[in-house]
Amino acid sequence: MRPWLTQLLQLALVLVLAPWLTGLTRTFKSRLMRRVGPPPLQPYRDLVKLLRKETVVADNASWLFRAAPYLIFAVTWVAAALVPTFCTGLTFSAAADLIVIVALLGTARFFLALAGLDVGTSFGGIGASREMMFASLAEPAMLMVVFTVSLFAGSTQLSYVSAYMLSTHAGLSISLALALVALIIVSLAENARIPVDNPATHLELTMVHEAMVLEYSGRHLALIEAAASLKLLLYLSLIACVFTPWGTAEVDAGAWAYGLGLAAYLLKLIAGASLLAVSETATAKMRVFRVPEFLGVALMLGLLGAILLFVSRLS
Repeated sequence: MRPWLTQLLQLALVLVLAPWLTGLTRTFKSRLMRRVGPPPLQPYRDLVKLLRKETVVADNASWLFRAAPYLIFAVTWVAAALVPTFCTGLTFSAAADLIVIVALLGTARFFLALAGLDVGTSFGGIGASREMMFASLAEPAMLMVVFTVSLFAGSTQLSYVSAYMLSTHAGLSISLALALVALIIVSLAENARIPVDNPATHLELTMVHEAMVLEYSGRHLALIEAAASLKLLLYLSLIACVFTPWGTAEVDAGAWAYGLGLAAYLLKLIAGASLLAVSETATAKMRVFRVPEFLGVALMLGLLGAILLFVSRLS
């Protein structure tokens, strides 16, 4: 019974913490810019306000435009809940596979791009085309990171990878360092953060994610914003699970271990939000046509990490 309760707790935990992580990142950025900025709980208020507003749908919108927010939110929530946060070895740990998570994120991106194209606006088409262009490089780079981690740990299951990283067999590896840098680059691109995209702007020459969701309002927009927060939480949780799994509890541990695991997970999220805020404050947004070069670096780093690890295993 405990694994099921812990799994349900993780499902609720990622849903509750996702808006807080987005708000914490905005607060850190505001402090670095010497502005007051919004409080960390502001995303919760924004979501409640959007849920109370009326939903406006274009006359030529199909059923896909109405169903896409629910599909995107559900798929992203499932993917975020599969990544071990404060505890490993949960009920759905067999499905917590890196390849499964990449497939779920690709499914959410597919429906978001279709929704951007559905109404037929120029902004939606621009955002969808740019999203697919970036995805054509981000997904191969992510798969190369998966191959590097799986070659190193011997599995793509996240609970096993986390346990292996904590064992004495792991040690330091250049391939893991390259995979970490590649994963960070992919995370910035997938979450539409600087230098790939600026989540705080609505300029038609720069926006990617915002261009696809301009036609949404009310509860539909609330679901898409919640899915974006869950996606950011997912990538930070993935980095913490694979590369910094310290403090994670086992499923058969007691309440004290669960509390320590939750505290360690919150500290990792705070550290990730602060580093993201520092990176976005110190970095300027690049031109759209430079983004493929940026993601190409991630692809080459992931490929180089996998090749070095494969050659070292053969020798």
